[in-house]
Amino acid sequence: MAKYLLAFTGGSMPEGAEAQAQVMKGWEAWFASIGAAVADPGNPSSVSRTIAANGVVGPQGPASLSGYTILSADSLDAAVALSRSCPVLAGGASIEVIETFDAM
Repeated sequence: MAKYLLAFTGGSMPEGAEAQAQVMKGWEAWFASIGAAVADPGNPSSVSRTIAANGVVGPQGPASLSGYTILSADSLDAAVALSRSCPVLAGGASIEVIETFDAM
């Protein structure tokens, strides 16, 4: 099985403890529904710095990605199908599903 990076862009964090708890329940339910396909549940992201090809390091700023998850699936289409019910979509984010491969 191949691994697929789900790169989340955009969206917003829920405000207040009750809203955050509801979102976490959504994530827990999604992870339970896709079971062993979850290779790495991932995390949200916050700030970043960019290193250019010439070695110049840019200033700290907001990350362009809002988070990630890694899934195992038989194909890109299967990974996309699993991703369509990801709770990050309810928060306004989009998902780029990217097939990875072992290089070493």
